[in-house]
Amino acid sequence: MQRPSSFEFALNGERCQLALDVLNKYNVPGPRYTSYPTAPEWSDDFGPADFERAMREADASTSPRPVSLYFHIPFCERLCLFCGCNVVINKRKEVAIPYLEHLRREIERISQFVSPHREVIQLHWGGGTPTYLSPAQIEDLFGCISEHFRFAPDAEIGVEVDPRVTTEEQVRLLRRLGFNRISLGVQDFSPLVQKTVRRIQPYEETKALVDLCREVGFESINIDLIYGLPHQTPESFADSVEKVIAIDPDRIAMYSYAHVPWLKKQQRSFEKYIPEGVDKFLIFRTGIQLFTEAGYRYIGMDHFAKPDDELTIAQQNKTLHRNFQGYSTRANADLYAMGVSSISGFHRAYAQNYRDVPSYYEALDRDRLPTMRGWWLTEDDIIRRAVIMRMLCHRVIHKPEIEAEFNIRFDEYFAEERSHLEELQTDGLITMDEEYIRATPLGCVFLRNIGMAFDAYLRRREQDRPIFSKTL
Repeated sequence: MQRPSSFEFALNGERCQLALDVLNKYNVPGPRYTSYPTAPEWSDDFGPADFERAMREADASTSPRPVSLYFHIPFCERLCLFCGCNVVINKRKEVAIPYLEHLRREIERISQFVSPHREVIQLHWGGGTPTYLSPAQIEDLFGCISEHFRFAPDAEIGVEVDPRVTTEEQVRLLRRLGFNRISLGVQDFSPLVQKTVRRIQPYEETKALVDLCREVGFESINIDLIYGLPHQTPESFADSVEKVIAIDPDRIAMYSYAHVPWLKKQQRSFEKYIPEGVDKFLIFRTGIQLFTEAGYRYIGMDHFAKPDDELTIAQQNKTLHRNFQGYSTRANADLYAMGVSSISGFHRAYAQNYRDVPSYYEALDRDRLPTMRGWWLTEDDIIRRAVIMRMLCHRVIHKPEIEAEFNIRFDEYFAEERSHLEELQTDGLITMDEEYIRATPLGCVFLRNIGMAFDAYLRRREQDRPIFSKTL
């Protein structure tokens, strides 16, 4: 069947038309920009001493920033074949005991570098599956964190859960401890898709857990979907989206499936069933249209939120932020991340822990931080990060604002980027004038590509091996 030469769709009430050649041109591998520079650029020479120095500098600042905490719980009982996360598959729950013991040591060590007067404004538990832990282990871990860090009264405290394994007791405990935000993994409700990726999750089970979360008083509920999974079609995905709309979460994360079989070999098992190119875009278009028609606002890249949600308001107020957990309303915080593979982020440095549990344990057993690699940001890194993040978060770059903040002349500093920006403008993704670079409604679908125009490392990288998933 011959493909149409262009596709129409609505985005936040505005009509967009995407030409097939533009889709093919920009649907290329690219970073998600949860950091800049991106993790593949970081150095193995950055070790525990560098991380300690970064933490000391952050704490000694004349205007110390508030604190954001992230804890990675890597365990899952079963492997979902699409998964690209750092996970440990084990049904023997006792494996969590030594992990929590080492995590406690890391908490004690990290907390020494955080002054008591600095408040925690954000806490997030991710995974893996944090509710792999027993209620007693959940309470003990949260107690240890509370003992070593001071929470702001209005702290955002979130957790990711798998509805298939999360119990009522765990949900009620999490809320009692102070968790006020919860994110439920769904991915897709199609029985065929679920069977293919080995994640059987009935709609009724998910809805019942959401109802319980509302009953106990969670302030914000998010549901994760993935488009581009094997056997998905626009019609089958529409059914999943409509089921999610019926559940009525506050936010939706609709992630593009990242096919990275060179990193996750299990993904090869269903390669021939993966929708690609136009087929994948049509699934994405289905999600955008149905969610926005239902009243959700498209925040960017993969996030939707209700009009009165903090995420929507933060974007309107230009206080939206992006970090390793995606979009966030809590900007200008130093992120201290603990657990295997976790990534910390400061104004001038990034640091990542070992990805494998044995190396993580070994470092802490030797009374060292488990820092595997990291990066000291140059002044150019900081300028480019600010520009890229403003586009991804606010969809606009105000040149005079950048010039005043960094004492540069924007057009001169980014002279090499001019031709790429003009190409983006010709293709209808941005508009430019003397003061502003703005993403068009169509450009909001390609924010990663617009950010790539300012990525100095991407231009220098030799594409001798795959690094990133495609942008759509």
